[in-house]
Amino acid sequence: MLPLMKLGTLAIRTISKPIAARLKTHAAVHPRFRAAIIWMAQTKYRWATQLQRRLQYGRAVNVAIRPLDEAKAIAAATDFLGELVIFSVAGLVIMYEVNRNYKSEAKKEAKRKQELEALKLKDKDLEKEVESLRLKLQEMEKQLQTRTSWLEYLKSFLFQQASQQQKSA
Repeated sequence: MLPLMKLGTLAIRTISKPIAARLKTHAAVHPRFRAAIIWMAQTKYRWATQLQRRLQYGRAVNVAIRPLDEAKAIAAATDFLGELVIFSVAGLVIMYEVNRNYKSEAKKEAKRKQELEALKLKDKDLEKEVESLRLKLQEMEKQLQTRTSWLEYLKSFLFQQASQQQKSA
């Protein structure tokens, strides 16, 4: 899994480099885009510098932060946008994988539920069959008792007849 992840990261970075280069060319051509990208770079630089100073000194320090020059600002902003593209694509890939795994698990769960329902139906059918067989067994036992009592009656009757014939003979 790890080599595939590294390969995917490398592919995303390779794809994002031309995007960053194109952003640099657009920054040189379009003045509004250039202004927006420079503003973004300056804002990111100020925030990063302030955060670094807060972490270094443990409190806010009111020192003027010198702005970046235009070339550095454009380079920093395009690098930032390139990284943003990388993380956005990586995030989309992760979201896709999570969604795919969720759907796969949902299918597995639905299959398990279906199998469970089939087992429950089979269990109910078996219970009905056992009950039917139990009732048949009770009926057969009743018939057997009737026949046994009938055979005993017949034996006693025949025994009486035989004993009477012996007495008369």
